[in-house]
Amino acid sequence: MEVSSFLHPTETLRASALHEGMHVADFGAGSGFFTRAAAREVGVHGVVWAVDVNRDMLPRIKNMCQTEGLNNVEVMHGDVSAKEGSHLPAATFEFVIAANILFATEDKGALFDEIHRVLRPGGRALLVDWTDSHGGLGPHPDHVITMEQVLELCAKHGFDNPQKVPTGSYHWGLVVRKKTRGTAQ
Repeated sequence: MEVSSFLHPTETLRASALHEGMHVADFGAGSGFFTRAAAREVGVHGVVWAVDVNRDMLPRIKNMCQTEGLNNVEVMHGDVSAKEGSHLPAATFEFVIAANILFATEDKGALFDEIHRVLRPGGRALLVDWTDSHGGLGPHPDHVITMEQVLELCAKHGFDNPQKVPTGSYHWGLVVRKKTRGTAQ
Protein backbone atom coordinates (compact mmCIF):
# COMPACT_ATOMS: atom_id res chain seq x y z
CA MET A 1 0.00 0.00 0.00
CA GLU A 2 1.27 3.46 -0.86
CA VAL A 3 2.44 5.79 1.88
CA SER A 4 0.58 9.07 2.15
CA SER A 5 1.95 12.38 3.35
CA PHE A 6 -1.60 13.41 4.29
CA LEU A 7 -3.07 10.38 6.01
CA HIS A 8 -1.63 7.24 7.51
CA PRO A 9 -4.57 4.81 7.58
CA THR A 10 -2.64 1.76 8.81
CA GLU A 11 -1.06 3.67 11.69
CA THR A 12 -4.39 5.31 12.52
CA LEU A 13 -6.27 1.99 12.49
CA ARG A 14 -3.66 0.26 14.63
CA ALA A 15 -3.81 3.11 17.15
CA SER A 16 -7.60 2.63 17.09
CA ALA A 17 -7.14 -1.01 18.20
CA LEU A 18 -8.59 -2.48 15.03
CA HIS A 19 -7.72 -6.17 15.04
CA GLU A 20 -8.14 -9.59 13.46
CA GLY A 21 -11.69 -10.83 13.04
CA MET A 22 -13.56 -7.53 13.43
CA HIS A 23 -16.60 -6.51 11.40
CA VAL A 24 -16.03 -2.99 10.05
CA ALA A 25 -18.07 -0.51 8.00
CA ASP A 26 -16.21 2.23 6.10
CA PHE A 27 -18.70 5.08 5.61
CA GLY A 28 -17.91 7.29 2.63
CA ALA A 29 -15.24 4.86 1.49
CA GLY A 30 -14.27 6.95 -1.54
CA SER A 31 -11.24 5.39 -3.23
CA GLY A 32 -10.93 2.72 -0.56
CA PHE A 33 -7.86 4.13 1.18
CA PHE A 34 -9.11 3.21 4.68
CA THR A 35 -11.07 0.20 3.40
CA ARG A 36 -7.94 -1.55 2.17
CA ALA A 37 -5.94 -0.77 5.31
CA ALA A 38 -8.82 -2.03 7.48
CA ALA A 39 -9.13 -5.21 5.42
CA ARG A 40 -5.48 -5.98 6.11
CA GLU A 41 -5.91 -5.35 9.84
CA VAL A 42 -9.04 -7.51 10.28
CA GLY A 43 -7.59 -10.36 8.21
CA VAL A 44 -9.35 -13.31 6.65
CA HIS A 45 -11.67 -13.81 9.61
CA GLY A 46 -12.90 -10.21 9.53
CA VAL A 47 -14.91 -8.27 6.99
CA VAL A 48 -15.02 -4.67 5.81
CA TRP A 49 -18.07 -3.16 4.16
CA ALA A 50 -17.21 -0.13 1.99
CA VAL A 51 -20.24 2.15 1.69
CA ASP A 52 -20.29 5.12 -0.66
CA VAL A 53 -22.88 7.29 -2.38
CA ASN A 54 -20.83 7.29 -5.61
CA ARG A 55 -21.71 4.04 -7.40
CA ASP A 56 -18.71 4.36 -9.74
CA MET A 57 -16.25 3.99 -6.85
CA LEU A 58 -17.62 0.67 -5.58
CA PRO A 59 -16.46 -1.65 -8.38
CA ARG A 60 -13.08 0.10 -8.34
CA ILE A 61 -12.72 -0.57 -4.61
CA LYS A 62 -13.79 -4.20 -5.06
CA ASN A 63 -11.41 -4.77 -7.99
CA MET A 64 -8.48 -3.09 -6.25
CA CYS A 65 -9.05 -5.21 -3.15
CA GLN A 66 -9.26 -8.43 -5.13
CA THR A 67 -6.07 -7.52 -7.01
CA GLU A 68 -4.37 -7.03 -3.64
CA GLY A 69 -5.71 -10.37 -2.35
CA LEU A 70 -8.14 -8.71 0.04
CA ASN A 71 -11.14 -10.98 -0.33
CA ASN A 72 -12.76 -9.79 2.90
CA VAL A 73 -14.23 -6.59 1.43
CA GLU A 74 -17.83 -6.09 0.37
CA VAL A 75 -19.24 -2.93 -1.21
CA MET A 76 -22.60 -1.25 -0.75
CA HIS A 77 -24.15 1.78 -2.40
CA GLY A 78 -25.64 4.04 0.22
CA ASP A 79 -26.07 7.53 1.58
CA VAL A 80 -24.66 7.36 5.11
CA SER A 81 -26.14 10.75 5.97
CA ALA A 82 -29.71 9.48 5.59
CA LYS A 83 -31.78 7.38 7.99
CA GLU A 84 -30.84 3.74 7.34
CA GLY A 85 -29.05 5.07 4.26
CA SER A 86 -26.07 2.72 4.56
CA HIS A 87 -28.45 -0.23 3.99
CA LEU A 88 -26.43 -2.17 6.54
CA PRO A 89 -28.16 -4.09 9.33
CA ALA A 90 -28.50 -2.48 12.75
CA ALA A 91 -26.20 -3.36 15.65
CA THR A 92 -23.94 -5.53 13.48
CA PHE A 93 -20.56 -3.80 13.34
CA GLU A 94 -17.83 -3.49 15.95
CA PHE A 95 -16.16 -0.57 14.20
CA VAL A 96 -17.18 2.20 11.79
CA ILE A 97 -14.77 4.43 9.89
CA ALA A 98 -15.88 7.94 8.84
CA ALA A 99 -12.79 9.50 7.28
CA ASN A 100 -12.91 12.78 5.39
CA ILE A 101 -16.68 12.88 5.08
CA LEU A 102 -17.77 15.12 7.94
CA PHE A 103 -16.74 18.33 6.16
CA ALA A 104 -18.88 17.37 3.15
CA THR A 105 -21.92 16.10 5.06
CA GLU A 106 -24.79 18.58 5.35
CA ASP A 107 -26.77 16.66 7.98
CA LYS A 108 -24.02 15.65 10.38
CA GLY A 109 -26.55 14.56 12.99
CA ALA A 110 -28.04 12.04 10.56
CA LEU A 111 -24.55 10.68 9.85
CA PHE A 112 -23.89 10.22 13.57
CA ASP A 113 -27.30 8.54 13.96
CA GLU A 114 -26.47 6.10 11.16
CA ILE A 115 -23.08 5.28 12.67
CA HIS A 116 -24.84 4.70 15.99
CA ARG A 117 -27.50 2.49 14.38
CA VAL A 118 -25.08 0.05 12.72
CA LEU A 119 -22.70 -0.27 15.69
CA ARG A 120 -23.11 -3.02 18.25
CA PRO A 121 -23.48 -1.87 21.87
CA GLY A 122 -20.04 -0.69 22.94
CA GLY A 123 -18.87 -0.56 19.31
CA ARG A 124 -16.44 2.18 18.28
CA ALA A 125 -16.14 4.71 15.48
CA LEU A 126 -13.07 6.31 13.98
CA LEU A 127 -13.71 9.91 12.96
CA VAL A 128 -11.09 11.64 10.81
CA ASP A 129 -11.27 15.00 9.11
CA TRP A 130 -9.25 18.00 7.99
CA THR A 131 -7.68 20.34 10.56
CA ASP A 132 -7.85 23.29 8.16
CA SER A 133 -8.27 24.23 4.52
CA HIS A 134 -4.47 24.22 4.18
CA GLY A 135 -4.44 26.84 1.46
CA GLY A 136 -7.04 25.07 -0.67
CA LEU A 137 -5.55 21.59 -0.32
CA GLY A 138 -8.41 20.63 1.99
CA PRO A 139 -12.05 21.68 2.03
CA HIS A 140 -13.27 25.26 1.80
CA PRO A 141 -12.56 27.02 5.11
CA ASP A 142 -16.33 27.33 5.76
CA HIS A 143 -16.66 23.53 5.61
CA VAL A 144 -13.85 22.58 7.99
CA ILE A 145 -15.26 20.91 11.11
CA THR A 146 -13.26 21.08 14.28
CA MET A 147 -12.63 18.28 16.72
CA GLU A 148 -14.50 20.33 19.34
CA GLN A 149 -17.59 20.51 17.12
CA VAL A 150 -17.40 16.76 16.57
CA LEU A 151 -17.11 16.10 20.30
CA GLU A 152 -20.37 18.03 20.80
CA LEU A 153 -22.05 15.93 18.10
CA CYS A 154 -20.72 12.75 19.70
CA ALA A 155 -22.19 13.65 23.08
CA LYS A 156 -25.52 14.57 21.51
CA HIS A 157 -25.78 11.37 19.45
CA GLY A 158 -24.84 8.72 21.97
CA PHE A 159 -21.05 8.46 21.87
CA ASP A 160 -18.48 8.82 24.63
CA ASN A 161 -14.93 7.91 25.64
CA PRO A 162 -13.19 10.02 22.94
CA GLN A 163 -9.55 9.16 22.32
CA LYS A 164 -7.25 11.01 19.95
CA VAL A 165 -5.39 8.91 17.38
CA PRO A 166 -2.55 9.85 15.01
CA THR A 167 -3.59 10.61 11.45
CA GLY A 168 -0.92 12.67 9.71
CA SER A 169 -0.12 16.34 9.38
CA TYR A 170 -3.37 17.63 7.88
CA HIS A 171 -6.07 15.80 9.84
CA TRP A 172 -7.36 15.16 13.33
CA GLY A 173 -8.61 11.77 14.46
CA LEU A 174 -10.84 10.51 17.25
CA VAL A 175 -12.12 7.11 18.28
CA VAL A 176 -15.42 7.21 20.15
CA ARG A 177 -17.54 4.48 21.70
CA LYS A 178 -21.27 3.89 21.35
CA LYS A 179 -22.77 4.38 24.79
CA THR A 180 -24.30 1.24 26.23
CA ARG A 181 -26.50 3.08 28.77
CA GLY A 182 -28.25 6.39 28.58
CA THR A 183 -27.89 6.44 24.81
CA ALA A 184 -29.51 9.28 22.89
CA GLN A 185 -31.21 6.84 20.53
